[in-house]
Amino acid sequence: VGNLGTSGENGEEHETSLVEIGETTQTIIERGLDELKLEEKPLDDNGGPEGGEEYAEPEEASMWTRKEINEFKDTIRKEEGEAIIKIGHGETVTVRVPTHIDGRSLYWEFATDSYDIGFGLFFEWVDPEDTQVTVHISDSEEEEEEYVTDEENPDNDGDAESGGRGLLVDNGPPTSCIIPIYRRDCHEEVYAGSHTYPRQGIYQLKFDNSYSLWRSKTLYYRVYYTR
Repeated sequence: VGNLGTSGENGEEHETSLVEIGETTQTIIERGLDELKLEEKPLDDNGGPEGGEEYAEPEEASMWTRKEINEFKDTIRKEEGEAIIKIGHGETVTVRVPTHIDGRSLYWEFATDSYDIGFGLFFEWVDPEDTQVTVHISDSEEEEEEYVTDEENPDNDGDAESGGRGLLVDNGPPTSCIIPIYRRDCHEEVYAGSHTYPRQGIYQLKFDNSYSLWRSKTLYYRVYYTR
């Protein structure tokens, strides 16, 4: 379980390891995972589809919600390690999750206290050096180029749940937008989702509070890989 937390200065990073989803958690989320149709695909030596392009268009992500938000928060509080992050006003938290050599897909779930927060998913087309999950806190100026708006996506390529796929972000390593950043009512429900690995690389889960001038947000989250 990639469980970690931070409340430090901008640019502060913390590490933990990504592990396979456990049987108990599988039972909790089986309703959501049952909706996914994960297809086995042959992979080349780099972890990508055989005969495919290096930066092939990623598949759509699946997202769903569930009502047990208080139970979810209690579980996060009781688990070993920290998976609770305080996101200051004007800040964006990026959770970087490398793919796992034994995994086929990424799974995540999150919730907040009292207020909504922006969420988006990106995929960095680089070979991960390890399986360490890291958290990076940045202010709104650092993240400005990666925020997907309606003006940048005039054709509405994807919706607020499945996202505009295949949009490359020019800032830094080649990065595809899987789910554009939209505000989520995750203070009312637990938001969860899954995405099939396009190849080996690094996922970026972005939790965006840059639009808030005064309010900090408390985020509860966890990430897994699934076979």
